[in-house]
Amino acid sequence: MNPIAVTALRSPTPETALDLYQTDLQRWLFENARLMREGRFDEVDIMNVAEELEDMGRSEHRALGSQLAVVLLHLLKWHFQPSHRGSSWQLSIDNVRDSIKELLRDSPSMRNRVSELIEDKYPSARRNAVTETKLPLDAFPDRCPYTPEQVLSYEYLPGA
Repeated sequence: MNPIAVTALRSPTPETALDLYQTDLQRWLFENARLMREGRFDEVDIMNVAEELEDMGRSEHRALGSQLAVVLLHLLKWHFQPSHRGSSWQLSIDNVRDSIKELLRDSPSMRNRVSELIEDKYPSARRNAVTETKLPLDAFPDRCPYTPEQVLSYEYLPGA
């Protein structure tokens, strides 16, 4: 057998596991998954696996926050620029709500963070609404005028 292929099939030593983690994340992920499936837990790069799992959780949290910021922006535009309302705006709102729904379906515990994230993301959505609508900042409420239920509801459109 080709010596390179044999090397690729061998489990990395702890030293090479760190090298692999730093140089080829994809291979490192699959290698550690294989080791776990085979029950070879003593060979798993535990510290970096734990770090990657925490990063995944933070990434999902950031994704939810990002999607909430987008839907807040669209709701503000819909609410405060009624003359510009159209089916494409409504479709945009529904598409973002679809993304949020998927995130919450895959990670239901994040539903507990929706209120906090809305409060956190509203100021940037408000600033972005100023940029996109050319309306003054004081045209938009200081605090989010929508409840979490309204933000997530397909039936809710402000002022509709």
